[in-house]
Amino acid sequence: MPAESGSGSRRRQQADAGFALDTRSLGRKPGTMKTLQRSVTAPEKIGLDLIGIPAGSQVELDLTLQSVSEGVLVTGSVSAPLAGECSRCLESFTDELELQVTELFAYPDSVTEQTTEEDEIHRLVDDMIDLEPVLVDAVGLELPLRPLCEPDCPGLCAECGVRMAIAGPDHGHEILDPRWAGLAKFTAESPGTGGTAAELN
Repeated sequence: MPAESGSGSRRRQQADAGFALDTRSLGRKPGTMKTLQRSVTAPEKIGLDLIGIPAGSQVELDLTLQSVSEGVLVTGSVSAPLAGECSRCLESFTDELELQVTELFAYPDSVTEQTTEEDEIHRLVDDMIDLEPVLVDAVGLELPLRPLCEPDCPGLCAECGVRMAIAGPDHGHEILDPRWAGLAKFTAESPGTGGTAAELN
């Protein structure tokens, strides 16, 4: 018996790790609560194409699990570093993300579980909560589709592509009337005013 108990304890410890939360110690008595602080390594990037939590980053969880009549209510905060690419100047940048989470995980035999579609609400499976899908959805909704390195990022020069933030106030390009393009080319190829005049003479 002690050996079986120890084996079960090891399985439980392995399951209650990462984004998987074990609720067996919480019980089902409404109002029962427990807090959880955990640092989890993101197994893969979480976010959008241009910005997200990089794979291998530490995601900090500060959560409260509360037993309610229909399931387990998870509330709290999630914080993690962000890495992105500015949608205006294309430069890489870093930032910090902090978001609030409020999510009900329904008991398998609850009225909520029986009266909702599978994709409408999250469910407990074998008394375990899988928080990763919740975070993926929450982070995706929190992050901008067009991230900026700075709110007033001036972007790139439309003529040469240089970053306007480093180009300087005097940066510019002379735009010639296309009707004069041939003359501009001729002037650039000529050795100088004197030379051009001599050739004409």
